[in-house]
Amino acid sequence: MHWMKFIQCIFLILKESTMRRKYRQISQSEALALLEKGEFGVLSTVDGENRPYGVPINYCLLDDSIYFHCALEGKKIDNIQFQPVVSFCVVGHTCLIPEKFSTKYESVIVCGEVEEVFAEEKIRALKGLIKKYASEYEDKSQKYIASYLDKTRVFKIKIKEISGKARR
Repeated sequence: MHWMKFIQCIFLILKESTMRRKYRQISQSEALALLEKGEFGVLSTVDGENRPYGVPINYCLLDDSIYFHCALEGKKIDNIQFQPVVSFCVVGHTCLIPEKFSTKYESVIVCGEVEEVFAEEKIRALKGLIKKYASEYEDKSQKYIASYLDKTRVFKIKIKEISGKARR
């Protein structure tokens, strides 16, 4: 199948490529810290006709894996079921420098494999999302999670490759 060659090519490029401006490369710990604090990321998948699809999502980082939730069905899920290997990108702080025709930025790109999570891991991920995005309402989270547990799906991106870059 064409998609398998596409995915193998991406992993080969990531493994063999070197960053052109090495001085902008950030450490793995800095990249993980950026993942931790990022507000949203773009999940990139491929569909059954080899068309790319990128969608912004909320997420949380737990135990070096990225968790996100979604509806029970949709294009994102269809693509993940077709090909679970994905790319995920987070852009942190940015600042335009118009007089230099440039931008200060920090970013991280992850390649990994997605799997759906269930039971305790699903609840833990939902609690992680609430802690990140609505920490002032954590005391109400158990009731909220219980009422939506069967109405949402939760997925985990197991990080296989991570790289970060910054111009500060």
